[in-house]
Amino acid sequence: MEPVRYLALGDSYTIGTGATAPKRNFPSLLAGRLQGASGRPVAVQNPAVNGFTARDLIGTELPQVQQVPHLVSILIGANDVVHGSDDAAYRGALQTIYDFVARFRLHAGRVLTVAIPDFSVVPTAGDYGSPAALRARIDTFNQIAAGESQGHGFHFVDISDVSRSGIGRPDWIAGDGLHPGDAQYAAWADVIWSAVEADWMRVAKPKAPVH
Repeated sequence: MEPVRYLALGDSYTIGTGATAPKRNFPSLLAGRLQGASGRPVAVQNPAVNGFTARDLIGTELPQVQQVPHLVSILIGANDVVHGSDDAAYRGALQTIYDFVARFRLHAGRVLTVAIPDFSVVPTAGDYGSPAALRARIDTFNQIAAGESQGHGFHFVDISDVSRSGIGRPDWIAGDGLHPGDAQYAAWADVIWSAVEADWMRVAKPKAPVH
């Protein structure tokens, strides 16, 4: 049985920095959900790199894509916030990424774009500016991503609220005081899976042709 090919583009949040094992990052959790529900193997290509901006993704991750995937997720922008990228630069980079993915001509619902989580509430947020300013930039970039995603016919999932929901839990933030812990990655996967389950299951278990 041919595996479902799932391409996960992004930065540390896609790698799962802060998780106790790679299998606990959100793409691996989604792949596990899909494989468990469909009985079809899922092959994940995850070229994400810690610290990457959207421009870094364009230069390093996109050239690694050699096969047309069945499913795609894109979560990028936290490091653009940290490095002070302006709205136009971020929008332009996203358009380049989204245009690249759009060339796969995947059906609606098969390309997932994920909001930047709200890292203004983590213990080390002050290292990157005032929490209020960080949250404002994150919200602005997420609005840009949502608009560009809609324009490309992609499925945008906002995880901002869930990323804030467990602050104070010992397993919510990793030991570095910045990245998510296992519980937060699992919560993201729950929210994302509920949004994409129907569309992604159609990929893994297509209807038999009517004779």
